[in-house]
Formats: sequence, C-alpha cells, structure tokens
Amino acid sequence: MIFVNLATLDLDASKKFFAALGFSANDEFSDDTTAAIPLSDTVSVMLHTHKKYAEFTKKQIIDSKTSSEVLLALSASSREKVDELVDKAIAAGGSPTGEPQDHGFMYGRAFDDLDGHTWEVMWMDPTAAQG
Repeated sequence: MIFVNLATLDLDASKKFFAALGFSANDEFSDDTTAAIPLSDTVSVMLHTHKKYAEFTKKQIIDSKTSSEVLLALSASSREKVDELVDKAIAAGGSPTGEPQDHGFMYGRAFDDLDGHTWEVMWMDPTAAQG
C-alpha cells in the first residue's frame, strides 16, 4: 500500500474538495488533524493540518502554492474519465495547470488542489502499453 502524506491549510475544505471528486474520508483513520482519503484499494492520501504534519518531519513545510514538492499522478480508465475528474476538481475550487497532453495512445490533464498540490490524471490505451 502507498500512503501519500500532504499538509493542508484547511482540513475541512480539503475533505470537501476530495468528496466533490468522489473520494470520501475513511473516518476510522481520520480525526480533527488528519483525513484518510482512499483513492483505491492500495493508495490513500493522508491530509494533515500543518501542526500534525510537522510531527512527522523536522523540515520546513513549504507553501505548495508557490513551490513544488511532488507531482501526483492518477490513472483513469478512459479519456472521458480524465476529463470528468479534472473538471470535477476545477468545479470544486481546484485550478487547471498546464495544457492537456494528447499523444493519441495517451491522454492527460492536470489540476492543482486547494493547497496547490499538482495532480496529473492520465489514460493510456492498454494495447499501446502492451506493444
């Protein structure tokens, strides 16, 4: 399993943002400082308040709206699902970033979440991946 830990300035707003994308917090592993957001059976995003995130590192927490610490990529089952997820993110307060990438066999778009973390959503034709 993979747990992606991210600092957020407003935990409630971030939970609402991810809920608008179709991802609900797992209350069993969430509290007033952390929200566990399963993205799949094997990948979860752990959203932490800055105070909680600081308990895990001695490094300075960056302003992810002006600096980049990670690019997160999600796969989608179709080109339409790429557009659907990115459009939901933008409607929920995220912002588009970069231009859509269309290579025929591979298609992707990206958005920044409320805290400025960049999420890339991509689809690749499974037959092209095999060849």
